[in-house]
Amino acid sequence: MISNVTMKKAPRIMIAGTNSGCGKTTAVCALLQALVNRGLDVASFKCGPDYIDPMFHSNIIGTDSMNVDLFFSGEEDARRLFACHARQFNVIEGVMGFYDGMAMDSDEASAYHVSKVLQTKVILVMNVRGMALSAAALIKGYQTFRPDAHIAGVIFNRASEASYERLKKTVENECRIPVLGYLPNDPDISLESRYLGLITASEIECLQTKMQKLAAQAEKTLAIDIILEMMQEAPDLPAYAPDIEKRGPFRLAVAKDKAFCFYYRANLELMEALGADIVAFSPVNDRELPQCDGLMLGGGYPELYADALEANEGMREQIREAVEDGLPTMAECGGFMYLCRDIAGKAMCGVFDTSVHSTGKLTRFGYAEISAEEESLLFEPGTKIKGHEFHYWDADEPGSALNAEKPNGKTWRCGYTSETLYAGYPHLYLPSCPQATQRFADACIRFKERRTAR
Repeated sequence: MISNVTMKKAPRIMIAGTNSGCGKTTAVCALLQALVNRGLDVASFKCGPDYIDPMFHSNIIGTDSMNVDLFFSGEEDARRLFACHARQFNVIEGVMGFYDGMAMDSDEASAYHVSKVLQTKVILVMNVRGMALSAAALIKGYQTFRPDAHIAGVIFNRASEASYERLKKTVENECRIPVLGYLPNDPDISLESRYLGLITASEIECLQTKMQKLAAQAEKTLAIDIILEMMQEAPDLPAYAPDIEKRGPFRLAVAKDKAFCFYYRANLELMEALGADIVAFSPVNDRELPQCDGLMLGGGYPELYADALEANEGMREQIREAVEDGLPTMAECGGFMYLCRDIAGKAMCGVFDTSVHSTGKLTRFGYAEISAEEESLLFEPGTKIKGHEFHYWDADEPGSALNAEKPNGKTWRCGYTSETLYAGYPHLYLPSCPQATQRFADACIRFKERRTAR
């Protein structure tokens, strides 16, 4: 149910890309840091299911970034979610190429789709290294491919100071669209990649120094004042306060460190609304699992920290005992890997008697709807929840308790479940199935009652 619907002014712009790897995250970080340095109140959003780009945003602006994903939520819910978290100025980062959606022949859930739903103008980032007049042809194609694209400007990435003015003049003459500046080909301000995305913010040495260099470059070579004016032209959006029945106070331990860092802000906020007191801990560094009534082991890169996780034998043993004792537990992707017997021969918690190995390629990658035939911690028979898989490492036995179905109809079995457990490779978007979250909260409260009665 929804209450207190109001209209909210939410100045905003989308920074989209011609393709993955064109530099849109670098441009977004440069703009965010420059706006924060100016003392502005800024919020950031990320199209699609990605966890890593929002970490960079959050590191800069000092608050969690929010995903806006039209597979996970409907258009109306996306508008309301955005407006609820919007601030004085709002920057939305696109996903992949501007028109790339859930399927090869679809723009559904693409950055273009989100820009229409959020009624925002778009600034297109493109890598122009080695390009001349072809840059204008590429931009023209993006402008005209959909008549309602609302591409309002362009930022050149990896451009040289010597060629910028000539290329800017050419593009503006041919495309009748403003070029809003450039970022140079400079390794000191570039962000490194791993797999199909950036390495995480916590892994970059002197990240703040790099962000300040980016901001200084943005102030020098981006038309920030014009971009701020474009943001102000966006129409108001509906905001709302959801009616959520609080289940009661309970302590929810959430693994948060370099190995486990992939969490949707919307998931954690929903748990808090239901009464969770979130207690962060580190399976890598901490020696004891905090006293808790529920446990979340999120995704991340446990394979990169397998030595440290193996060495922390006390934590592994405590988590194994807690899960086997019935502590309500959600373990997604990397969190599930941690509960397995080993990762590439490095001992893990051993809740599941299966090994995890590198496949060298993306496995079962993409959006999926997860459904259940039997009752468990999160699921009633017939329950469906939205999620996605993204991993290069796979378990010998990844589980078969649930059914996963891609938008294209492809299906596979996945996951382990019990009355107190969900564990598997799919990352789940809890707001897509609020009753699953309520069941988790209720299980945590029952465990608390049992724990305090001992």
